Amino acid sequence: MKITWHGHGTWQIDVADKVFLLDPFFDDNPSAVIKAEEANADFILVSHGHFDHVADVASIANRCNSKVIAIFEIAKWFSENHSVADTLGMNIGGKIDLEIATIKMTRAIHSSQLPDGTYGGVPAGFLFSAEGKDIYFACDTALFSDMDVISTTGLDLAVLPIGDLYTMGIEDSIEAIKLTNPKKVAPAHYNTWPPIEQDADAWAALVSENTRSEPVVVKPGESFEI
Repeated sequence: MKITWHGHGTWQIDVADKVFLLDPFFDDNPSAVIKAEEANADFILVSHGHFDHVADVASIANRCNSKVIAIFEIAKWFSENHSVADTLGMNIGGKIDLEIATIKMTRAIHSSQLPDGTYGGVPAGFLFSAEGKDIYFACDTALFSDMDVISTTGLDLAVLPIGDLYTMGIEDSIEAIKLTNPKKVAPAHYNTWPPIEQDADAWAALVSENTRSEPVVVKPGESFEI
């Protein structure tokens, strides 16, 4: 699998000939290197309703005929308010088999309100499994103790927020890494704006010093494989 970070909380996962986008936020994202019109997706995963995670969902989904997978309330909102034809509403603990990938919706500790003020259901993370690999996208969340049961088979990669203020920060991310114990870990949700500026290299050094996981730091638009 090829994993690409587009800045902030936006990730692209290429599996075989399919493209998954998580929380697409391009046009108003100062760290993104492409615009929404340049992004393609067969599937779009949405973790929660905040603007910086849903802003470009409808435009990409309607152009690419993407399936939008989200908590029930958000899936319904896109269908009813943005004419997204193919939506799948899930809830925490639910799992869907898409043949090339299995997606399980996990809990996240955060808030969720859609841009027009509509209730966005509860926030979520995702356990993404494909090609014999397990990836945990924690998405926007605080540290919580039962992260240690996210995967019972072992994680190949965990993607954790480190920006602080709105999510866990660097110190709590180290504890999250100890709980999830992934082979590799990548940071997200940082350096988009001044309030969430962080030193990713310093974070990586702490990961290496305090955990058994390999830190992977990429710039927006860069990719790596697992």
